[in-house]
Amino acid sequence: MSAAGERSPMSGGLIFHDGGGAVARCTRCGAEAAGPCARCGAPVCGDCCVLTEGGARVWAICLACEDRGGRSLRRGWATVLGWIALPIAALALVVGLLAWLQSN
Repeated sequence: MSAAGERSPMSGGLIFHDGGGAVARCTRCGAEAAGPCARCGAPVCGDCCVLTEGGARVWAICLACEDRGGRSLRRGWATVLGWIALPIAALALVVGLLAWLQSN
């Protein structure tokens, strides 16, 4: 901003001065990466990834992660439900045990 309070037509805060740096490359084939794998975080191109199935959103996973666990999110959802259900079941067991001990 100038001393008179006028704004410049364009801010240079988001413009890279060196061309933006290196482009991320696919770990499998070396092409320009489209984004990271949702499981391992490795950069992958559109040809070296598959889309997940069974979730609210669609995620891209690399072919190596697909070979290890498939493209289904069922195991991930089971883990989330386990983190919720196991503590609730443990608390219910403790409450039931305390109620049984109090009645005796």
